[in-house]
Amino acid sequence: MKTMSFDFKSRRSMISARRGMVGASNPLAAQAGLNILRQGGNAADAAIAASAVMNVTEPGSCGIGGDCFALFYDAKTKSVSALNGSGRAPQALNLQATQDLCWERMDPFHAHAVTVPGAVRGWHDLLERHGRMSLADVLVDAIHYAGEGFPTAPVFGLAWEGSAAFLKNAANAEDYLPNGATPKPGQVVRLPGLANTLRMIAEGGPDAFYTGPVADAIVSSLGEAGGVMTHEDLANHHSTWDEPIATDYRGVTIYECPPNGQGLTALIALNIASNFDLQSLPWDDPRRLHLMIESMRLAWADAHQYIADMSHSRVPLESLLSTAYASDRAALIAPDATMDPPPTFGEIPPGSDTIYLSAVDGDGNACSFIKSLYMGFGVGIAAEGAGVLLQNRGAGFTLQPGHANCLAPGKRPYHTIIPGLALKSGELWASFGVMGGFMQPQGHFQVLSGLIDDDLNPQEALNRPRWYLENGDPAGDLLVEEGTPVKTMAALADRGHRIRPVSGRGRRIFGRGQIIRYDADSGVLHGGSEPRSDGQMAAF
Repeated sequence: MKTMSFDFKSRRSMISARRGMVGASNPLAAQAGLNILRQGGNAADAAIAASAVMNVTEPGSCGIGGDCFALFYDAKTKSVSALNGSGRAPQALNLQATQDLCWERMDPFHAHAVTVPGAVRGWHDLLERHGRMSLADVLVDAIHYAGEGFPTAPVFGLAWEGSAAFLKNAANAEDYLPNGATPKPGQVVRLPGLANTLRMIAEGGPDAFYTGPVADAIVSSLGEAGGVMTHEDLANHHSTWDEPIATDYRGVTIYECPPNGQGLTALIALNIASNFDLQSLPWDDPRRLHLMIESMRLAWADAHQYIADMSHSRVPLESLLSTAYASDRAALIAPDATMDPPPTFGEIPPGSDTIYLSAVDGDGNACSFIKSLYMGFGVGIAAEGAGVLLQNRGAGFTLQPGHANCLAPGKRPYHTIIPGLALKSGELWASFGVMGGFMQPQGHFQVLSGLIDDDLNPQEALNRPRWYLENGDPAGDLLVEEGTPVKTMAALADRGHRIRPVSGRGRRIFGRGQIIRYDADSGVLHGGSEPRSDGQMAAF
């Protein structure tokens, strides 16, 4: 089959429905979520069903060996809750262990980079608090596709192909190299080890993952690779329900999960940008883009200094999200020149292999859900016989003593994955997200500006060309997507931005999003799905 061209020229239009909608970056996952809605499930049930199928169809982007976060809007109480389903460092892993290895920074492909996988417990806890169905109900389609097979999607298929050498050197990853090679787009793949593990979870709940044969396989496989995770680390894992953080942007209240996730970064950027009249300028006007990029630059400086596990470190959320602080930061931005890059603290390696999905049911409940292994196919170790690829989220720690995000036993690392929700006048307004490492808060910022400043519909907001401060570095290059006018790029370069135009296959760096807008007056859902991925909005 001929390889796709990666032109990503979107001709998609927004879709609208009233009874329910699910958006995911693989059609099989979106349809699995819709199937749950048709059976009477709600947004939480649909999100887990879609997530589980994504676990199968995009195994390098997410998996039950990874973590998850969710924001849920309850239409009855008109409240938003934040689920942190991320794992912690093993109790036996400390800074001394990395110093003994002479590390200056975390090695993302060493067993020490594996934190406890939080996704399965997160699934259970989301269903327990907000769902109507059981894990057995919502895992049916994922078990089918893992056991009976699924066709490899085109965009993810090329990413899978690009990981061939990595997988050949990975431990216990034979299922992910069918017939000894990565699959071609359209090729049917079966994942028997993962199918069996999913069946065990459906029958035994999260304990079937965190104890018993699966836990044995995780501990022994990591131990053989030099890791120190124990059965106690797995058995003691728990999710947390947190108070979401929020800010008002031009009358819309934007919600993010609190740190250890980087959603704070998007809120800071929005706050700074609210000091400028972006609405009066076209989206591709270099004056507008310059103000947004400089706002983002300042937000990144704060992110790298402050974002960490709040059970171990103090994060001054109230100060960072105050209007006074945003005004002071905005005053640092010159209209016609880039600032001297603000200082940053700590180094976190880039990683952009994540899945984001959104589900809204006919009652107006919404679930914004994200899940990840971090880097493509994780650390390069699968739990032997279980088909569980293990994440390398521990690479998000710094090794600088005294830094808020410094490695410590039982601590959660800096996390890049962030779901988003928005309310207006207390009613659901949008469930949204843009996955992709350090692109995520930048993607949130840009699609929200399109939705709010320019009154775009969800598909239009996702179609618009994007920019990216590389790796979330305030001093980094500015990657600019094909479709941005050349004269705009030239004007940005004149202001001091180091421009790198990006086209073709490289455009995946700009993230992959889903947006569902809700019209509270009519009850109509309006959805847009990322043109840079394989996915779709499914609705009825």
